[in-house]
Amino acid sequence: TDGYLLDVYDLLPFDNPDGGPWKQGFEITYKGDEWSEQPLELFLIPHSHNDPGWIKTFDAYYHDQTRHILDNMVVKLSEDSRRKLIWAEISYFSKWWNDIDDQKRAAVKRLVEAGQLELVTGGWVMPDEANSHYFAMLDQLMEGHQWLQKHLGVKPRSGWAIDPFGHSPSMAYLLKGAGLHNMLIQRVHYSIKKHFAQQQTLEFLWRQSWDSSSRSDITCHMMPFYSYDVPHTCGPNPAVCCQFDFQRLPGRRTFCPWKIPPKPITDQNVQERALLLLDQYRQKSRLFRSSVLLVPLGDDFRYVESSEWDVQFNNYQKLFDYFNQHPELHIKARFGTLSDYFQALHQRLSTTRTTLPKLRGDFFSYADRDDHYWTGYFTSRPFYKRLDRKLEATLRATEILFSLTLAEMRRSHSDGRLAENFPAREYFQWLTTGRRNLALFQHHDAVAGTEREHVVVDYEHESLTILEPRSLIIFNPTEQLRTSVISVVVDSPDARVVDAETGRQMAAQISAVWAEPNQPSTDTFQLSFVAELPPLSLVVYHVTKESSGSTPRARYTVHRRGNPPDIHTEHFQVSSLQGSELRLQSGLVRKIQVQFLWYGTRTGSRDKSGAYLFLPADEGAQLYTSSEPPLVRVSRGPIFSDITSHFPHFTHTVRLFHLDGHAGKSLEISNLVDIRSQVNRELVMKIVSDVASGNRFYSDLNGFQMQQRRTLAKLPLQANFYPMTSAAFLQDSMSRLSLLSAQSQGVASLKPGELELVLDRRLQQDDNRGLGQGVTDNKLTASLYHLLLEDRGGGAKEVGGASVDHLSLLAHLASLSLCHPPMTMVAPSNSQLPKLRPFQPLQSSLPCDIHLLNLKTLEDTQVRDAPGVQV
Repeated sequence: TDGYLLDVYDLLPFDNPDGGPWKQGFEITYKGDEWSEQPLELFLIPHSHNDPGWIKTFDAYYHDQTRHILDNMVVKLSEDSRRKLIWAEISYFSKWWNDIDDQKRAAVKRLVEAGQLELVTGGWVMPDEANSHYFAMLDQLMEGHQWLQKHLGVKPRSGWAIDPFGHSPSMAYLLKGAGLHNMLIQRVHYSIKKHFAQQQTLEFLWRQSWDSSSRSDITCHMMPFYSYDVPHTCGPNPAVCCQFDFQRLPGRRTFCPWKIPPKPITDQNVQERALLLLDQYRQKSRLFRSSVLLVPLGDDFRYVESSEWDVQFNNYQKLFDYFNQHPELHIKARFGTLSDYFQALHQRLSTTRTTLPKLRGDFFSYADRDDHYWTGYFTSRPFYKRLDRKLEATLRATEILFSLTLAEMRRSHSDGRLAENFPAREYFQWLTTGRRNLALFQHHDAVAGTEREHVVVDYEHESLTILEPRSLIIFNPTEQLRTSVISVVVDSPDARVVDAETGRQMAAQISAVWAEPNQPSTDTFQLSFVAELPPLSLVVYHVTKESSGSTPRARYTVHRRGNPPDIHTEHFQVSSLQGSELRLQSGLVRKIQVQFLWYGTRTGSRDKSGAYLFLPADEGAQLYTSSEPPLVRVSRGPIFSDITSHFPHFTHTVRLFHLDGHAGKSLEISNLVDIRSQVNRELVMKIVSDVASGNRFYSDLNGFQMQQRRTLAKLPLQANFYPMTSAAFLQDSMSRLSLLSAQSQGVASLKPGELELVLDRRLQQDDNRGLGQGVTDNKLTASLYHLLLEDRGGGAKEVGGASVDHLSLLAHLASLSLCHPPMTMVAPSNSQLPKLRPFQPLQSSLPCDIHLLNLKTLEDTQVRDAPGVQV
């Protein structure tokens, strides 16, 4: 039967009783004869988890640790054909490959062919599954897979995700689509793990919630215990398992916190040691439906020193030899890879005619102990989350332009060659660098905002300014005809825009650039115009000075408005600036309010909010107030009208575009946040409506699908926050209120009709998850949204008994335009340049239910760093 994680959440009490040695679980019993018919088949899987940046930078980790791990791997695996290792991060592996000689490369290929070294998942990184958009998740997967195919001729078969802070079915879908058949996950709420262990459903077929067939199914193994380190992987008792992490032998780098150290295995103690370990293996085995058992052997940056390989492999081999010499113990034990394990599992399931349960849903939000929910990282370092999406949009647009240019040039040359003066190889190398930069940032300690301050790369971005008459080239990176408002900064209020091809003047308005909240700048102005952009087209416009002043100027009123609480009810006086209501075509009216709130963190406890955890103060959120009334600026113009409210810690703008099409059917909301003066505070924007949504709302998973959420009173406040990559909505029988986002962040609906969005977090302390610092490198951070109110036609679709809902077509198009805005480029005013002409590769828009994810040029299979085929 199918299972739904939402139903499990409704079922469980989340009461967290003490489970004894397995603190978050229960006592496991067995008789001893369970394996007499079918021996326990154990695969011990050596691994080393290498974060591409966390406490150290990528390069520092590589120099200090990773290269030594991989160098030793070649030597130590070659010494004994029974030894195995799995490796996940291709970003590191490719860097090391570039550093080694042909002899070492040949040895690596032999180890891969022999099945001693397995490349698992094959992504550039092990990506965050909460904040990453599916475009970037797929792109980093492709980058790694292409590298493996080219250099090693292998295709990964199994996924390994031990450290992302919660798991998304979007990742499962991408892995299945990439040809993988099995996957493993680890960071799942401890109450969910316990329930699955009791039901023997830790291994399941993960099915997409919207799929009524088995096409999307992928076999998934969930690790049952607290962590992926050795103390929490051999069995339920970490004090015992730690004794079998031989890197912790007395006198070595690490020790066992349970105060019982490991012992070297000798002829004298091998029986006692083997039986103690076997007891843990047997207990763990009782949590699964088959007698094939997976036990990882590793931790972060393990196997750096040659001696660690020796103590782990030699001591375990003695234990395995003892097991294999005593058939009455009914255990067959050996080192293995992930694929070794899954192959044996499927064989055993087939032989015993055992079926795995099916499961739909996601594994957010994650708690590793007590009420410590990892919901803070959904928002941590929002500046970089926003920048990540800008890089993604720029990369996709560049990929499409490069591929179209390449195709056009090959078509125009009868022999298919490129023009000799076109540096295609150089451009392709830049493109590859861009891909790998985006891929690296999808790492679960990068876009998550959980890395050290010095690891965060500081990007700078410049505004686009036109100081003299220039040509503007606008690229529409979407596959639909779109009407967009393009804004550029000019040095004169007497500017106009004409279509370069027809000479037609474009509808436009001149707005002030505000140097201070109530003082327009006299040096620069914003020129905004309406552009009709065919799909995937390049359109050329000329910006010229016009002494007649024919371009309309926006009109302004600037004033102070009441006490801060009063302004909250006035922010939405923007339906053509006529009332505080959003009007639907049917005449249905919904009232909308915006409020701003502060969350503090706990006091009098060592457990406080940090980069990972959200642990709010007991009193909950407090309404934002300031000593000064806000300064409010209202502007009215033919292209758009807006209201901007200036508060000490943020500037909030609501804008209405006077356009036909989807751009004119939603409100644009933008914030500019600066909480650098605050201590242990988090700023939240709350949207309050009269939509009767009950305790349910929807948030997206990776921009790929919508997931129903249920706000549960039995869970602490922080547990009811979820990741929102690009969208969330509330609905009742009459209407739907959708919030579309240009960046990922945490979202909750703590009361019916409300959405809370965490805008920024400034936290002074570490939250005891290894980072060793708080989050105090805040920047001036922009956030951007579209708010859309729609009639609700029809209900949610039922799939196997559960309701599945999607964004409307209108919301999809609005989200697409938000995530992939038109790219504006300025051509230098150089008379020697050839005349710029528009380029329109498609005769019409693609069907509205098709999205061109990318048009990507792959590397030539014969020539390094050269462009090859396009996909």
